[in-house]
Amino acid sequence: MPQALAQHKSYQADFERLERGLRFGDAPWLQALRRQAMDSFDQLGFPTALRGNEKWKYTRVAPIAEAAFEHPFDGQPDRVQASDIQGIAPWDKGWTNLVFVDGRYSAALSTPNGAGSSMQAISLAAALATEEALVQQHLARYADFKDDAFIALNTAFLEDGALVWVPPGETLPTPLHILFITTEHQKPVVTYPRVLLVAGSNSRLILIESYISLSSNGYFTNSVVEMLAEEGAQIEHYRFARESPRAYHVGMTRAYLAKDSVLKTTSLTVGCAILRNDLMVLLDAPGASTEVRGLHLTNGVDHVDNHIDIDHAKPYTKSNQYFKGVLDGKSRAVFSGRVLIRQNAVKAQAHQKDYNIILSEGAEIDTKPALEIYCDDVMATHGATAGHVAEELLFYMRSRGLDRELARALLVRGFASEIIDGVGVDSLRSYLDRQLSQALPTHQPERSL
Repeated sequence: MPQALAQHKSYQADFERLERGLRFGDAPWLQALRRQAMDSFDQLGFPTALRGNEKWKYTRVAPIAEAAFEHPFDGQPDRVQASDIQGIAPWDKGWTNLVFVDGRYSAALSTPNGAGSSMQAISLAAALATEEALVQQHLARYADFKDDAFIALNTAFLEDGALVWVPPGETLPTPLHILFITTEHQKPVVTYPRVLLVAGSNSRLILIESYISLSSNGYFTNSVVEMLAEEGAQIEHYRFARESPRAYHVGMTRAYLAKDSVLKTTSLTVGCAILRNDLMVLLDAPGASTEVRGLHLTNGVDHVDNHIDIDHAKPYTKSNQYFKGVLDGKSRAVFSGRVLIRQNAVKAQAHQKDYNIILSEGAEIDTKPALEIYCDDVMATHGATAGHVAEELLFYMRSRGLDRELARALLVRGFASEIIDGVGVDSLRSYLDRQLSQALPTHQPERSL
């Protein structure tokens, strides 16, 4: 039996075990949803085809499909202590924090809602008991599992996660932080983080989503985040991932933006074996806008894939993509940024930029910004660059008394820090700045470009 088929059957066996012993909500609609999602996964399989597989053209999924991952049915979220994550994960006592260990909510590590807020920020397990109608109305509505195997698998194994509901007109007084932690296991495990965010009309919030590892072993994180921004809502979103160098991470984010709503999202990725940041934003009413920024830092044999898809479905919508990458070792990065401007989306504005610095001969970047425009009265631009640290800049800095190594490090840091400098949360920006300092290389490569 081929290895990929054998592992596919192991997911089926784990799903049947999950159905027999559900950990929460036995509602018929949820049972049906899981079963439909598993049926979709069975039909789709992992996207391993080498031909006709444009979305995964530059990222080989076979290592995930062929690996054996166990479902941690016996997870113990309370075995992680606060001291275990201090200094490793972004953290601020003033935030509202929801913490999940190996996919399950940890009440001991989490903090309650921010003072003065009537929002709901609770685990999905609790939400199915207290907010079932809200969950049923929105869950799996924005992340379609019918044509995506990773979303289908996440939905099939939906056990826990986070529900965030912000009432109309409310502004959250503090950032909301959702932290997913993977711990050490004897065998590779798979977890399925899930977030459902519903931002009511004219509400405002800051959401921080982070993924941290306490393990140096291989494992698989398959996450799905769904966002709804109702009319006039404003979401400021940050996504940070620092997984094990041997881990696989596929993060699927799906956002629906209504009239005059705004999504500003920034991602920072420190590479792992395979990491996919897959974002789709639907601008479905006039005035909807999104700003998507990202920074990825890769070394060794890391592989990072940023796949961004923006759909201008209605007139007077705006989008801006701005990504930067720093690649070293034999790492590889991918940027595929697609913008679709539909036939009736007059006055749409869309811009894409992807800039990369390659620090070694073994590193590789595949960058493919793309515009699909079916309307004349629009404004759209795109561009991408990749290169090494300019010798003339090094010469200029060395002429001012700096040695080559320090000059090179300062130039690379200045290039990368632009994305982090735009982070609007002081404590998060300080944390990310430290991560940047640790991740950026300070040595001279063995061979110059």
